[in-house]
Amino acid sequence: MIDSINWTKTPLIPVITQDNASLQVLMLAYVNSEALDLSLKSGVAHYFSRSKNRIWKKGEESGNIQILKEVYIDCDNDAILFKVEQNGMACHTGNVSCFYKKLDFDGNIDLSKSQNIDLPYSTIDKLYHILQDRKTKSKDTSYTASLYAKGENTIGKKIVEEASEFAFAIKDNKNDEIIYECADLIYHTLVGLSYKDISPDRVMQELNKRFAQSGLEEKAQRKG
Repeated sequence: MIDSINWTKTPLIPVITQDNASLQVLMLAYVNSEALDLSLKSGVAHYFSRSKNRIWKKGEESGNIQILKEVYIDCDNDAILFKVEQNGMACHTGNVSCFYKKLDFDGNIDLSKSQNIDLPYSTIDKLYHILQDRKTKSKDTSYTASLYAKGENTIGKKIVEEASEFAFAIKDNKNDEIIYECADLIYHTLVGLSYKDISPDRVMQELNKRFAQSGLEEKAQRKG
């Protein structure tokens, strides 16, 4: 099946994931050839995250893994169906399915079936997903949405402003202010990443690369 897909033409194939027992559609994601191969060999769903720019095992952080029961490929060899046994919730929001927002025919969104279960994601990951959600909110009711509406110049200025306040707090040697200003800086930095649809996971990947070399070597490479 893997060889029947033209990966040169379509390096990422959409995957519809369905609960094997209830047949409820849980999510839509993507696989490259390596992620599909890992899924078939391990029996656990692996996907390719476009925001993280890497392969990820579903549930690697939350523990809500998906055990593969059946795999289908469509007639054009460019879409895949995973039928899985879902452990816990499929959606990072704590909903059983990622498709919990019902769009009524009058254009309104019905959230009556949504759930709010706190999943064990990191604080940074939770905040990033909240910031992504704010892109659909009104700038009149959300500070984050107002920053997105003003664009990259305002977002950049806020990052510079918060960085300077953090630096002055360090200089003044006030621990409470250092913590407060650092939190502001992290928040506005994540707004900048979210504005560009760059997951903080990619920053962590870059930091992990640097463990293998000294800071002086890394800086020398960048100058070169």
